Amino acid sequence: MTQLVLAAGLIAGLTVSASAESIKVGVTPGEHAEIMDLVKELAAKKGLDIEVIEFSDYVVPNQALADGELDANSFQHQPYLDAQIEARGFDIVSVAQTINTPMGIYSHKVKSLDELEDGASVAIPNDPTNGGRALLILADKGLITLKDGVGLKASPLDITANPKNIDFKELDAAQLPRSLEDVDAAAINTNYALEAGLNPVEDAITRESEKSPYFNVIAVRPEDKDAPWLKTLIETYHSPEVKSFIESEYKGSVVTAW
Repeated sequence: MTQLVLAAGLIAGLTVSASAESIKVGVTPGEHAEIMDLVKELAAKKGLDIEVIEFSDYVVPNQALADGELDANSFQHQPYLDAQIEARGFDIVSVAQTINTPMGIYSHKVKSLDELEDGASVAIPNDPTNGGRALLILADKGLITLKDGVGLKASPLDITANPKNIDFKELDAAQLPRSLEDVDAAAINTNYALEAGLNPVEDAITRESEKSPYFNVIAVRPEDKDAPWLKTLIETYHSPEVKSFIESEYKGSVVTAW
């Protein structure tokens, strides 16, 4: 009898193992990787095996997804995805909102934007979407004025008034934390700020609203948007356990967008 029970248990274990699905999800270091690691742990209990693959930039994860090297990615906000699709022709779609990471303006030299002197240097991301995001923050705070109707695609060429003659330095987003020693202020994405040991809530001299349109998303190829594994991935990401982790771990630096 005991042997039969053991055999049944072994067979059940093999069945679960055989039925488990495996997927590859691309992320960037920091909060996206940390949250996905928890999702991986929780999803494993539901029969979904997630391999979390980290990328150091914002372009390769979309290319890898479009090429079929990934099944999904979770690292970018919707405006950036839209811009990438338009510029590079990627056939990928967003399927769920994840988090919002309000961009902050940081400085080692001033404690407020009002303290910036004439001709001050301000570093912003050199990709059009995040560069525009930085300019919109500065416009909202009254530091510059942008052309009417420019929307989310603002660039330094769209600045119509710059009373303090700010000198904008366009740099790779990952390099912006290091630029703080060389510029008067820098607009830094939250993932790179956290990676550099900055606290977005305490260290930023100003931040964008948590209700900004720059919510992050999970993206997949169109043929996978109804896949059972994707339903499990999204349900797990949107679980109370993940929400609680985000609230306790990031304390307002990262907020849920669902």
